[in-house]
Amino acid sequence: MVDITHKTNTLRIATAQATVQVSKPETILAIQNKTVPKGDVFEMAKAAGFLAVKKTPDLLPDCHPIPIEYTAVAYRIEELTIIIELTVKTIYKTGVEVEAMHGASVVALTLYDMLKPIDKGVEINNIRLLEKKGGKSDRKTIPANLKTAVIVCSDSISGGIGEDKSGKRIIEKFETLTIKVNDYSIIPDDKSTIQEKIKSLCSLSYQLIVITGGTGLSTRDVTPEAVSELIDREIPGIGETARQYGQERIPTSMLSRSVSGLIGETLVLTMPGSTGGVTEYIDALFPHVLHVFSVMEGGKHE
Repeated sequence: MVDITHKTNTLRIATAQATVQVSKPETILAIQNKTVPKGDVFEMAKAAGFLAVKKTPDLLPDCHPIPIEYTAVAYRIEELTIIIELTVKTIYKTGVEVEAMHGASVVALTLYDMLKPIDKGVEINNIRLLEKKGGKSDRKTIPANLKTAVIVCSDSISGGIGEDKSGKRIIEKFETLTIKVNDYSIIPDDKSTIQEKIKSLCSLSYQLIVITGGTGLSTRDVTPEAVSELIDREIPGIGETARQYGQERIPTSMLSRSVSGLIGETLVLTMPGSTGGVTEYIDALFPHVLHVFSVMEGGKHE
């Protein structure tokens, strides 16, 4: 099965459609009047659809078991065509498109099975996904020409001892999100040096500054203090989200002292100094965190 451990729980919704074509008006009347010999066609098919949604991972080998939190079936009759729409909702790490399509297909098959004794010309015409919502695809738009900087704060690496891995990891992850890093620098974990670098980037109209390192518990780790003094508007939810995400994977994530906020119109994010830490932070926050720029842009027009 595909690894989804790096994903986060979000509301996922999918609606699928299937159509069943009957061959004569009498079949439609029998459905509406509930005179089909096998019973109430719509209610029986709806129940079958509910079961199919819940049983989807039992039949499809690569489908993850998902906590199904809502399923609904709606019917619409247009002349000799019965249009089935089935909606599934969950709050989980992966979507419910397959569950919705599987449910719709079983509803259609149940209609076929119940109607075939009175209509030999019943056909299932198509099954398709109508809509899906949730996950990163809902916030996948990256602001055009996002001016981005990555700063590595490390005394040892800036002094030529050791190699930067976390900064390069951030750049790699950003490439997959089509975020171009315009400035990449390695500086000592020194308060005045960090602040001077941030001020310089802000003066050059950088929109996103990501800092890795210096967020530990050592007295030498001063990045949070250096950044906090410059922040105009703290956004505590960013750090809370990243720490909660990390806590579900590594219990020591609670010790991170990362801070986040706006300096003018520049979003500044501090992250741990490990490759695993920055990977988790980016998986937890991006691209959703970039919605801050849409919010700020909208505020300008109010």
